[in-house]
Amino acid sequence: MIVASFEELAAAVRDRRVLLFAGAGLSMSVGLPSWHELIDHMKRELALDEMPHQSGWSYQTLSEYYRLKNGSIGPLRSWMDRTWSVCSDRVRESEIHEIIVDLDFPLVYTTNYDNNLEIAYQAHGRDFVKVANTSDIVNAERGLPQIVKFHGDFDDDESLVLAETDYFRRLAFDSPLDIKFKADAMGRTLLFLGYSMSDLNIRMLLYRLWQMWQESGRERDRPPSYVFSPKQDPVQQMVLSQWGIRVLHERAEHPSEATLKFLRRLRAAVRSGVGAEMG
Repeated sequence: MIVASFEELAAAVRDRRVLLFAGAGLSMSVGLPSWHELIDHMKRELALDEMPHQSGWSYQTLSEYYRLKNGSIGPLRSWMDRTWSVCSDRVRESEIHEIIVDLDFPLVYTTNYDNNLEIAYQAHGRDFVKVANTSDIVNAERGLPQIVKFHGDFDDDESLVLAETDYFRRLAFDSPLDIKFKADAMGRTLLFLGYSMSDLNIRMLLYRLWQMWQESGRERDRPPSYVFSPKQDPVQQMVLSQWGIRVLHERAEHPSEATLKFLRRLRAAVRSGVGAEMG
């Protein structure tokens, strides 16, 4: 089943029928800080680092508190913009990013705020359109690959989905970007790469997609969708399979190594026109 699924995915990529959803794991592969570092920074800024029971705060809750205390998320966004960036050379040298560009996905959605994907496309001489807000949707040039900043972009504070209420609003799944995503996702194969399958925001998105197809009455026409996971997890595999999501994985010591191994196999299969055996 895994080999057959991989072959189907490679064929869909070859035919440019795949929408890539790129997560934080891709940015961390070039040295971007983790969410834990963001939480520690906010604790220091808000003088909360000495308070007990602080381990129970998520970055969304702390971001909400930060905005309420300071009246704006702007200073935090500025710190993230400075800190959550890596040398452009590291992105240019990243084989993971190079392969993503080379696979020529027509649509790349990302929940990352950084501009690593944009740097990668520029470094490898590929034109693209960035979409982060309603205006970008209207003015997007047709025919070019789109990098859709699904949770916002550092260039636009108002676009950021960072604090708790931002996420709650997104759960309604009815913003202009959500509507665009639903339209883009219909009829395409989806590939989620660089995500933790324990991320409830992504799990909600996967569920919403399944629900959308169920309500359409055309579930049998739905193209397969895939999640790449660095580790094999039979629990996640069975839970996600009920929503029509196939889980692919590779064996490796580190998540970045597993991701690179997967992408190398995928590119080889796309180029050769045949599937490749998974590790």
